[in-house]
This record gives sequence, C-alpha cells and structure tokens, in this order.
Amino acid sequence: MRAVHLLRKLDPAEWSGTETAIHRLVEGLRAQGVKPVVYCPALEGDRISDPLVHSGFEVQRFRAFVPILGLSQERRRQLVSVGGNLMSFGLISALRRDKEIDVLHTHTLGRIGGIARTVAKQRGIPFVVTIHGGVFDLPEKIKQSFNAPIEKGWEWGKLFGWMFQSHALFRDADAILTCNPKEASLLRERLPEKKIVVQPHGVPLELYRPDHRGAALAAFPQIRDRDMILSLGRIDPIKNQSWLVEQAPALFAKHPNALIVLAGPCTDEPYEAKLNQRIRQLGLEQRVLFTGGMAGSDPRLIGLLQSARALVLPSLSETFGLVVLEAWAAGTMVLSSRTSGPSALIQNGSNGWLFELEKPAEFHEAVAWTLAHPAEAEQMVERGARVSEQYGLAAIAAKVKSLYEELVEEKACAT
Repeated sequence: MRAVHLLRKLDPAEWSGTETAIHRLVEGLRAQGVKPVVYCPALEGDRISDPLVHSGFEVQRFRAFVPILGLSQERRRQLVSVGGNLMSFGLISALRRDKEIDVLHTHTLGRIGGIARTVAKQRGIPFVVTIHGGVFDLPEKIKQSFNAPIEKGWEWGKLFGWMFQSHALFRDADAILTCNPKEASLLRERLPEKKIVVQPHGVPLELYRPDHRGAALAAFPQIRDRDMILSLGRIDPIKNQSWLVEQAPALFAKHPNALIVLAGPCTDEPYEAKLNQRIRQLGLEQRVLFTGGMAGSDPRLIGLLQSARALVLPSLSETFGLVVLEAWAAGTMVLSSRTSGPSALIQNGSNGWLFELEKPAEFHEAVAWTLAHPAEAEQMVERGARVSEQYGLAAIAAKVKSLYEELVEEKACAT
C-alpha cells in the first residue's frame, strides 16, 4: 500500500512537534508494511539535511507560494513558518502524475489540502485529513487571530481556495483524524455522519533509554550543575514563552541555581525579538538560554530532557502535548498550563502538575515542590512513564494502517 502524506511545511531548520509526530507515524507505518511517501513544499537556498530522507523515505518536494501581493519578505517568511495558506501549481500535476497512490493523507488544510481533496475525489481514492493544531478546540483569541485579514497585502489566491473547495475538506474526507478527544467531540457535533478518529501521536520509548546527558552538556555547557527548567517548543506566541520569561525574576529569586532553557526553532521572528528585548530589560541574559531547533531524535535534545529538573509548557493552546510523553519517557517531571491536550494526560498532583496562566502562584508552587522533593517527584514521573507506554509507535501505526485498509475496501465496494 502506497500512502501519500501531504505536508504544508517540512523545513529541517524549523523542526518541531508536528514534524516529529509525522516522522514517527511514517516510521511506524513502514514497519507495518505500508509505503509512506511525503509530499511537501520545496525549500529555498541551502538547508541542512532532511531527517526523513536520512531515514530512507521518499520525499517529493513541490514549488509553493503565498498568493498575497504587497507583502514584505519578512512577513512572507513568517506566514510560511506559522501557517500561511499556501498555493501550488506543481502539486496539482505531481499528484496527478503519481498513479500508484492508494491513500491520500493530508496533514494540512487550506488550499494545499483542497488540492489533495480534488485529486482524491477525481481518482476515487481514500482521502484522510489529520488535524494537528486544532480547529474548533482553540481559545477564542487564537481563532480570531487565524481568521484575521492579512494586513498590508491583497490575497489574490482566494479564487484557488474556491476552485479546490478548501472549505469542503471535512465534508468530503473519508476520515478525519485528531489527537484530541475534545476536538473529536466538537467535530462529531458538526459532522455527525463523518468517520472521526482520535489518533494520538506515538512515542518511540526506546529512544529515551540511552543516556544522552553528555551530548547535551557538550553542546550547552551552561547547563552544568544547574536546576534546568526546560521549555520545549517552537518560539511562537501560541507556545507563550513570554509568560515564562515574566515569571523568571520571581523564579530565580526563590531558586538561585535555576536556569531556563528555551529549546525550539523560531517560527515568529518579531516575537523572538520581543522575547530577547524583554530578557535584556530584566537582566536575564545569563539565566535564559535559547538552543535553536533540533529534530526529535537528536541526542542533544534527548539529553536536555533527561537533564532537566522539570519540563514546563506555558502554552496558550496545546491540542495533544507530545512533549509531555517525551519528558516522562526521559524521566522528567512535567508542569503544564491547563490546555486540553496535557489536561487529558496529566493527573494533577499524581503524575505531573497543571497550573492556570492567570494564577502564576500555582506554577511557582509546583516548581518549588518539584525542586524540594526529588524522590517524590521521581515517583510521579514513574506514574507518567506508565502513561507513555500506552503510546508506543507500533500500536499507533497499526491503527492507522487498519483505517487505510478499511477505507480502501470501502472505495472498492462502492465502484
């Protein structure tokens, strides 16, 4: 079975949770006998090597663009990084030339997803949509920002959205996958006739068993003998690192040996600039470390997780929280804001801590308890690790393969 996985972006320099989840899914599917093929936009200039290509996967890159006139290059790059609605003529012809597709699985919505929908419908092959970042299960403020008109630019690509009926993606999908039970419930309310599947991300537990703390220390010597508070995620307003920076003075006053590490690629340059400016204003240049982006299997990243006293997620929205499972697998305590994904994984006070962003005292109490009670914290992490064991790659991928086979059979019976 040949399954095409369509992505809006696959840039090794901006590798984050979505890319890691997709990489692990296709690894699991290959082990199940499925042949995954990844279609994604071409990259400009020289980029670092692609982890998927290194893993032996077929990666087909097509030319894509932001169909908006009057945008600066900086704004255009930002839209590509954080979710601009891309268009591609090359993708249309590439999917039509590929005669061996058994399943077309899009991990993106918008015009790119609309092209996949059109080709799948024309060819009568199963069309699967995965929602990674949330559609309905989002804070209202974030929904409004996604739907806000583009400033200082004229979006001439709306015609293509209409032509490929991007609005009909969910209506015409043979299955919709989401990692979030709440998102699935909201989808079922709106689309009761659709096949909605809760499909969590998988974690290769064996990846976290070797000790990689030496690799992290060699790459980031600043962490030596420090109580590292790690925040793992792309540098982006939705990940809300600015909230953690604002808590830093009070955190360091109580815990003078603490060090905040922000690990992740930058997908919003203006936001990163404001973060750095605020860090300088607070005089925290030696207390907050940016590492840049790293692939999920990078020994340096795994070593950071293994070395951290706590992983902190201050996100405004987190539809699953893959890093929660990764932290537990690495033996690290998790503290998270009360977003829907982590709230479904963390039992507050049992295997981790949840806090309200509007009540920072809860966060500071959780940090203080974690640093003061290492033995009890280790027991909590062990309970979390047992949760991670439920998300092994083989079981997750087997469910997706079974879904593919079911959809292929349904299409065959319908013809």
